[in-house]
Amino acid sequence: MTQHSNDEPIVIIEKDGTRITLLGTAHVSKASATTVKNLIIRENFDLVAIELCQNRYNSIIDPDALTRIDIFDAIKNGKLPMITASLALGAFQQRIADQLGVEPGADMRAAVRAANERDISIALIDRDISTTFKRIYRSIPWYQRFKLFAALTASVFSSQKISEDEIEQLKHGDIIETSFNEFAEQDMDLFKPLIDERDQFMAAKLDASIEEKQPKNILAVVGAGHLKGISRYIGSAKSPNETIAELNQIPVTSKWPKYLPWIFIASILLIFSWVFYKDTKLGWDLAISWVLYNGAFSALGAAIATAHPLTILTAFISAPITSLIFGVTAGIPAAAAEAYLRHPHVKDFSELRHDASTVRGWWKNRVTRILLIFILCTIGSGLGFWFWLAFSKFTT
Repeated sequence: MTQHSNDEPIVIIEKDGTRITLLGTAHVSKASATTVKNLIIRENFDLVAIELCQNRYNSIIDPDALTRIDIFDAIKNGKLPMITASLALGAFQQRIADQLGVEPGADMRAAVRAANERDISIALIDRDISTTFKRIYRSIPWYQRFKLFAALTASVFSSQKISEDEIEQLKHGDIIETSFNEFAEQDMDLFKPLIDERDQFMAAKLDASIEEKQPKNILAVVGAGHLKGISRYIGSAKSPNETIAELNQIPVTSKWPKYLPWIFIASILLIFSWVFYKDTKLGWDLAISWVLYNGAFSALGAAIATAHPLTILTAFISAPITSLIFGVTAGIPAAAAEAYLRHPHVKDFSELRHDASTVRGWWKNRVTRILLIFILCTIGSGLGFWFWLAFSKFTT
């Protein structure tokens, strides 16, 4: 049964003696936040389920968590790509929030506060964002990963303004469903983990909550675009916990792509060995051109990111070496050098979310600049390889 509360779409489902109220919200809408608060105050819910994973919930109850990021730990443990992707995805939402004067996730914050005030249990029903990213990454061919990266980049550098009326329309599902349907037709490999799998996941989490806690009246606060899918999947899983475990698994890719980096490195070393064997002088020319092309393009990437001069030098020196080391990208030494030379301040972390929503902010904020250096140096090193391959003397 579909209803509306102050224009917010509501779907009510009865399952095994439990009443489930699915409230569709816009995550950057003052009206949605108000509706969530009023509904919790007015109705007698014994469980409030929210479209958050543990990490995103922590960021709401502890907004200063970003100020405690250890940038060196992130570099060491390969977390920079995940941090970059998270900031890029949040940039569009933050930009809308800045236009409307409301924080991203205002509806979820309202749900958490109201539930805590009334001592109502909270259930986190969304899948961890890192798992979603990994499933998207593993589910698409390698050549489509560039398309995904381009889409994330465009979300950061877009300056399109969106009116509050358009945001309010999102709650009715018209714009969202139309966009999702088109997205599904063109990029099902992206749509499925990002939307459809999460619909299944959240429905299974609700089913599991009913089995474990046996609540009588549940409020589930979710984005309006998920209403249709969650409504369809609730009660469909024979074993909710097995469904949750299955949707949390990272797909196993074929083994042969794992050998490509080794094949690449071995091929480069064989080229060097063969050329040195045939002509020592040509071999040294080849090695010098490798250093110049690889180092120069990586250094250019650092320069574009306005890195410290010593970081630019680090990029130049390290790129020709890291390109021949499996598992180490050219951007890592440069990012580490920048973090050491221009260690981010508390202010940079506290303004990270806002700065990541503007083009200028990515260059101004010391944290996002480190991420830029990591990305641009890695891309530069890759371009340097192709230029070396195309213009080195051994190809003529």
